[in-house]
Amino acid sequence: MASMVSGTRTSNPSSVSLSIKGRNFPSITLQPRGRRFQFRCAAKPETVQKVCDIVKKQLALSEDSTVTGESKFSALGADSLDTVEIVMGLEEEFGITVEEDSAQSIATVQDAAEMIDKLLESKA
Repeated sequence: MASMVSGTRTSNPSSVSLSIKGRNFPSITLQPRGRRFQFRCAAKPETVQKVCDIVKKQLALSEDSTVTGESKFSALGADSLDTVEIVMGLEEEFGITVEEDSAQSIATVQDAAEMIDKLLESKA
């Protein structure tokens, strides 16, 4: 698969960013799934940062602990009760309600941030 963007040839991209007339749009990440790709819209960086801060607070991690979008809650030492508390903290911070089914599908900070952005978008 190859594409042409502004005279640049790209083959097998893993991420695509779009900017039109100075306005930036969220990146789209392509993840191989066998012979198919899964499209994921990246969450806003400020949402990811807020989620990182809430996770650090809920898990009582030190300020110098590294928490990124790729961080898995389980790898950070979160058990199921910690995960529930993280979701409650996210609901309070962002003024959203997370359905139980959605909460169970959250494994990483990025998952949580993307879900929050979707909920906020549908709320607007």
